[in-house]
Amino acid sequence: MEWVGISGYMLSACAYLVFILLLLAARNKTLSGRLVLFSSIFVFTSSIVSIMQIDRGLSLQVVLALETIKLALWSLLILATQNNLQVLSQLLKHPKIKKYFITWLVLSASLWIIAFYTLGGSKYLFLLFLALNLWTLVLLEQLYRNMDVKAKWAIWPLVIGIGTATVFDFIMFAQASMVNQLDFNYWYARGYISALAMPFILVSTRRIKNWSVNVFISREVVFYSSLLMISGGYLLLLALAGYVINYIGGEWGQVISIAFFILGGTVLTALIMTEKLRREVKVFITKHFFANKYDYRIEWLKSIEQLEIGSSDDYYKTAVDIIGLSLKVTNSALVKKDKSGSFACVYSQGIVIDKIHINKLVAASTFCQEHRWILDIREYATIEESYPGLKLDLDYCIELNIDILVPIYIGKSLYGFFVLALPSGGGILNWEDRDLLFALSKQLSNYLSLNEANAQLAESKQFDAFNRMSAFLVHDLKNIQAQLSLIHSNAKRHRDNPEFIDDVFETIDSATSRLDKVLSQLRNKQVSETVKTQVSIKRLIDKVVEQRNLVLPAVSSIIEDDIAITIEEETLMSVLNHLVQNAQEATNPEGWVKVKASILDQELHLAVLDNGCGMTDEFIQKRLFKPFDTTKGNAGMGIGVYEAKQFVESLGGSMQVTSFENEGSIFQLIIPIT
Repeated sequence: MEWVGISGYMLSACAYLVFILLLLAARNKTLSGRLVLFSSIFVFTSSIVSIMQIDRGLSLQVVLALETIKLALWSLLILATQNNLQVLSQLLKHPKIKKYFITWLVLSASLWIIAFYTLGGSKYLFLLFLALNLWTLVLLEQLYRNMDVKAKWAIWPLVIGIGTATVFDFIMFAQASMVNQLDFNYWYARGYISALAMPFILVSTRRIKNWSVNVFISREVVFYSSLLMISGGYLLLLALAGYVINYIGGEWGQVISIAFFILGGTVLTALIMTEKLRREVKVFITKHFFANKYDYRIEWLKSIEQLEIGSSDDYYKTAVDIIGLSLKVTNSALVKKDKSGSFACVYSQGIVIDKIHINKLVAASTFCQEHRWILDIREYATIEESYPGLKLDLDYCIELNIDILVPIYIGKSLYGFFVLALPSGGGILNWEDRDLLFALSKQLSNYLSLNEANAQLAESKQFDAFNRMSAFLVHDLKNIQAQLSLIHSNAKRHRDNPEFIDDVFETIDSATSRLDKVLSQLRNKQVSETVKTQVSIKRLIDKVVEQRNLVLPAVSSIIEDDIAITIEEETLMSVLNHLVQNAQEATNPEGWVKVKASILDQELHLAVLDNGCGMTDEFIQKRLFKPFDTTKGNAGMGIGVYEAKQFVESLGGSMQVTSFENEGSIFQLIIPIT
């Protein structure tokens, strides 16, 4: 295996020699450029010395001494890049650099001294390099995590290059610390890992202009502990494996070594490099180890307060105010999707959304219908592939100052969007913001749906009232037409009869009065109220019988006493006239129709009897009192019996119907006398 190690370190030395020459040719005089140059020189020197150690038996401690300085230089490069340090004086004065240098110096000096003067002191050096490599990994992770998106594109090759070599060394020294012996199979392979890292570092030196990157502040302590926790878990697993091997007997074999190398490399590299995993770890830690950003009890009470003070007539505004209050947003809008798939702005404040270009949100509609995500336009603009497959008109959103699109769902269908313009300087939405917005939008969707249903119901009631009024008006017109038709049909036989002429004029006078009433109702768009008067039931029935006897079968009346009650005379006469007309139409001309009136227990009992075709029980139960259902075809409106029943019940009375097929029917009106 020695020739494998020599060739690996030879490859590493050649790679970094070329890299050093390129750096010298570039004449990069920045602080970070010089740190890259010095670090590369130490990697080159360490590779040459490693060759001598394998081939000539040179002490391993010489190589480890160079590695100690190399790790310090890489860490200083990371800190200088993270803090945008450009000159040496800034490096020497920066508090973080001072803290790192002092800690590194004290730790390295202490453990090197202990290693020199203690029997079996190599284990202290293994622990030193375990700590220094872990420290470098933490700094590297912080550098990458705290950069903006554009800087990450430039810096990620550097992170891969240094991170790969550091992860390999961490695993190698972790195993060495457990068994108090360095595995030279790892040591021989180390040169190839070092050579593999060089091209990535070279790419970053070409991408980073003046080694200046934008860094933002985040919860550094949380992610120090997260990486240390995972590294500690790896070491505990390593220790457990070593204890099991020691307990049951056997040796630390090649298979176990390779397995732990793959495990460690996968976990640590994924933690540093995988954006998705890093975000999931961040959310997990924030959820379980930090107080929530929002108190949902308070947010819920604020929403209820807004609902109480909001106007029921302008529920769109109330919904927008509630969603905006959560993020302290003043400029917002509500965009609604119609049945055709187009959008319309139903309310806006501070955002002018024109009707012409609003359908540019169709792409967002399709995406949200599929994924049910809240869209952060700033995240979409800065983080590539943050919303896979979404093709949004970014210029349009920027022009209108649209930052957030919160989809509103009613059931499984997309109702529309809350459009929010966040205050300048705000960061990208985190998981807490999204959870709150999602919860609010879910509640507000129910609120909007309920209010729209109420509005539609109110509108439907208005149309229902108008249609009902129209139906009764048409019914009155039909009765007037029937009276005039009777005059016309009997004119040839009775035109010379003075009594017939008097009756004609009386009928025309009644028809004129009723037409005036119909016209008044049409002008006022409502059914006019009829005045109650003292009415003689005998006189009213005689009048109805006289009018209806113009056609067959003949109508007779049976009235026990002359009864006088206070009632709407015109309506009662219309109801009775209609019931008698129905009885005549259901009876053969040779048959009979009777009208009876009596007083029983302070109630007026009016009955219309006939010996006509009758009705089935099913017809009485399901169709007789159903408005607009008629057996007369176009000749009837189907509301005569319904009107009679409604009129009697409005007086506190009742209507009873008894009928037998082919025998006849009895319609009985029971009206309280008050």
